[in-house]
Amino acid sequence: MSNIRQTGDSITIRSFGVTFAYGRNVLPHQAVPPRALDWHKLIYATRGVLDVHTVQGVWVAPPHRAVWISARIDFRVEMHGTVALRALYLKTGRRFFPGATRTCAVVNVSPLLRELILRTVEIGALDSKIATQARLAAVIFDELRALAAQPLQLPAPRDPRAARFAALASNAGLSITKMLRESGASRRTLERIFRDQTGMSLGQWLRRQKLLEALRRLAAGDAVNSVAFDLGYNGASAFIAMFRRELGQTPARYFDSPR
Repeated sequence: MSNIRQTGDSITIRSFGVTFAYGRNVLPHQAVPPRALDWHKLIYATRGVLDVHTVQGVWVAPPHRAVWISARIDFRVEMHGTVALRALYLKTGRRFFPGATRTCAVVNVSPLLRELILRTVEIGALDSKIATQARLAAVIFDELRALAAQPLQLPAPRDPRAARFAALASNAGLSITKMLRESGASRRTLERIFRDQTGMSLGQWLRRQKLLEALRRLAAGDAVNSVAFDLGYNGASAFIAMFRRELGQTPARYFDSPR
């Protein structure tokens, strides 16, 4: 049930909860009315994988992670697999984790914050005039100030040639040579564009793109060996080494731990 339409100056947190059947789904537009853009959002799935798309790029949230979306950022949410989506809408004007008021970010969700999100969705909206709800909101705000951002963003280049290359990169069957030819730019040119517009080298961007696709596949239940070979790695060992280098844990540990 959506509760984000509830009004009143004393409402500090609104909520939204819905479960989508298996497949690829897009969050219905009516779930995010225009005025909700003026609130910060924490989009979380107790099950499944979320993609949040903005003009700046894509943020991917596997289990135990959420996407923070600052107020007044236009966005679209895609879901992969069976997804139980739970979201908080937070009134602006408070202090959250560093950089929260001007960005999107994938953040860790602690076991405590997870339970707070679920309880808030059950209640509907938290009213500062109701003592029990005010205390619950205070704990949520404390948890939000302690959030830590994760490197799960894929920045989108603006240059048309780089954008074409980025679109082609989602096809694992294409070679770098073919993607360069189709994009109409040399590797040296694209290296410069990607560094200028995404802050990443071309190689770093491609590794991140593969990492995020791997997260979607692994969360859907695909085997590590299958994901590794489909993404062009010689074997599971090379893929696991890349995964650990990027996220600090093996895939098994990463999907098992909320931290």
